[in-house]
Amino acid sequence: MAEGNEWIRARGLGRERLATYLAEYLTGLGYRVERSEATEPAASVVAGELARRNPAVPPVLGALRVRFLPTSGGAAALWEAPRAIPAGQRSAADRFLREMTLHLERTVQTESHGTAKVQGSFSGRLPWDSEGADGAGTAGARPEAAL
Repeated sequence: MAEGNEWIRARGLGRERLATYLAEYLTGLGYRVERSEATEPAASVVAGELARRNPAVPPVLGALRVRFLPTSGGAAALWEAPRAIPAGQRSAADRFLREMTLHLERTVQTESHGTAKVQGSFSGRLPWDSEGADGAGTAGARPEAAL
């Protein structure tokens, strides 16, 4: 996948359906969502901009963009924007991403009657970089990786 920004994968579910589930979730949170489709290469893009204030959404995630690509037997979601999260908003952004991922997992399980599955990135890394006080990124490093 592209530049290590793979966020989630779905098995047994197409990119269009996975993009639809994300778009519906973001709309419910107060985002204004725009979808686009491309044929060469095949891709679905969901871009959202927060239109209604929501305390659960960190300010840095007020605008986001995710690209969905077909894979063998499913789809992959690539996180395109934002790619840099300030250190002060990192924990809220991480929590929001986990909630969004869990919502998609539950929705896919329910809608497919257990035949499709969503799983997080195989690397276990978050799809963004963290900017510390000095501006240096940690590239989504996991705390347990330092042990």
